[in-house]
Amino acid sequence: MKKLFVLLFVGLTSALYANEQIVRQKGCMACHDMKVKKVGPSFKEIAEKYKTKENAVGYLVDRIKKGGVGVWGNVPMPPQNVSEAEAKQIAEWIISLKEVSP
Repeated sequence: MKKLFVLLFVGLTSALYANEQIVRQKGCMACHDMKVKKVGPSFKEIAEKYKTKENAVGYLVDRIKKGGVGVWGNVPMPPQNVSEAEAKQIAEWIISLKEVSP
């Protein structure tokens, strides 16, 4: 049982790390930070805002792919040059942050 727990923990940690790497590679950290607002909201703020929203991942994928303005203020977020799969990984990673450390 302990071995199963360790394998699950390592798998979850690896998946979260891999998705964070995509965020860093795609330049998201230029405008967003983990915990502090920069040009855009922090990833923790986004996770907190959408944690109870139905289809939060789909909504965030749409915002990542198409961009937007007005939800977090007047600074627009331009459409991001990511594939649908990458946008989904990023959105799932953001939503997962609500479950990780405060």
